Amino acid sequence: MNAPHRAAAAAARATPAADAAALEAFVASAWDERIVPALTEYITVPAKSPAFDATWAEHGHIERVVADAARWVEARGVAGLHLEVVRVPGRTPVIFFDVPATKAGSRGTVLLYGHLDKQPEFAGWRSDLGPWTPKYEDGRLYGRGGADDGYAVYAAVTAIEALDRQRAPRARCVGLIETSEESGSIDLPAYIEALGPRLGDIALVVCLDSGAGNYEQFWLTTSLRGLASGVLKVEILTEGIHSGDASGLVPGSFRILRHVLERLEDSRTGRLLPESFHCQVPALRVEQARATAAVLGDEVWKRFPWACGADGAPTLPTTTDRVEALLARTWRPTLSVTGVDGLPGLADAGNVLRPYTAFKLSVRLPPLVDGHQASIALEALLEDNAPYNAKVTFQPDGPPGALGATGWNAPEPTPWLAAALDAAALAHFGAPVGYIGQGGTIPLVGMLAAGFPQAQMVVCGVLGPGSNAHGPNEFLHVPYAKKLTAAVAQVIAACP
Repeated sequence: MNAPHRAAAAAARATPAADAAALEAFVASAWDERIVPALTEYITVPAKSPAFDATWAEHGHIERVVADAARWVEARGVAGLHLEVVRVPGRTPVIFFDVPATKAGSRGTVLLYGHLDKQPEFAGWRSDLGPWTPKYEDGRLYGRGGADDGYAVYAAVTAIEALDRQRAPRARCVGLIETSEESGSIDLPAYIEALGPRLGDIALVVCLDSGAGNYEQFWLTTSLRGLASGVLKVEILTEGIHSGDASGLVPGSFRILRHVLERLEDSRTGRLLPESFHCQVPALRVEQARATAAVLGDEVWKRFPWACGADGAPTLPTTTDRVEALLARTWRPTLSVTGVDGLPGLADAGNVLRPYTAFKLSVRLPPLVDGHQASIALEALLEDNAPYNAKVTFQPDGPPGALGATGWNAPEPTPWLAAALDAAALAHFGAPVGYIGQGGTIPLVGMLAAGFPQAQMVVCGVLGPGSNAHGPNEFLHVPYAKKLTAAVAQVIAACP
């Protein structure tokens, strides 16, 4: 055992909360007896985020999952826990809970974050699975939202309960469970402002909405990409017309849209052309990517569900260089088209020149690029000097003063947190903590980092290989979730 691991092991022995066997036994029992049944019921509810269900309030699904989670938390009987469902008019609700400290002299607060809203159904589920049809098979709980991120509130409260059952001293803990995360956390700033005085002095943020490089290690997220998204629409006609009559004279809206997108992306390589969308990758993140690539090997790129090419071999990624593969999905800007309008289905595709084509664009931004400024630049780039004087519009997502979302680059952990992470990783996974960037966006992390610049950040989660959040066959890896819950409990106990 090398010196850092010996130090971590010593820290684990010195921490009252580090009785790994007792923690894991309690957490495993809680998952099997209480959390899996609660999540099984949660999966059945189509609590889609407001971006995907404009009439969410009338449907009542978000209210249902909030009420179910609140009842579950209160039924645990954690000493001193106070829970409130907070409602700002016109906004999705949040669950806020507050549990007093049991550690003498503790002045800081641990904030635990998660969300209960979900992505839409998506197509392609296995024939025996479905987004709202839970199935527990070989330690995997299938269905929409269990892993992203319905489990978080249940795991957070269980971690606190596990410590209290051992009489392991801990800091004050508060929970913030929102219901607009999959819509870009559009309602969260209002709640952070409303709850600000009640949050207190945040010393540690634990966000349970991220990913894992494998299911054998405790993974800490080091960075998150930002996002500039919106709808690009090209209009060329006021109504559809016979393609035999006008094609060759009337330019197709799809061709114009392709031409406009070439300003943004080199279609041969996928590289985004505006230099303002790129940033220098910090040396530490490159070093961590090398270490992670050595652990994960070719699984860095092989873990995705590749289709087969013409010769039966899997489709190739943009790179098979392991380090560059990690950086490409975490520190490089990328364009994805995630939705389309104006195109009929194949069965209804007549010989008609369509009046318009619209694409939903999702531009992932490096962690250090400002999301609002990138959204403004994207709008100007796409709308300027439209080919054929067509009507080209780009409507960016987000409120006027806060378009897009800015990513996040983790601060260096303080000595106590670094030691606690290594101790928890060794105690519950038998391996050192892994460090990995994530390509997604969690707006809360950037908001809290700005609002509480002194707070330490533990961003982690259960979205490991194959878990497929947002897509078909999403699953929660329950054995990993059990270990993660116990590890998080140990880190909470180490917070001064």
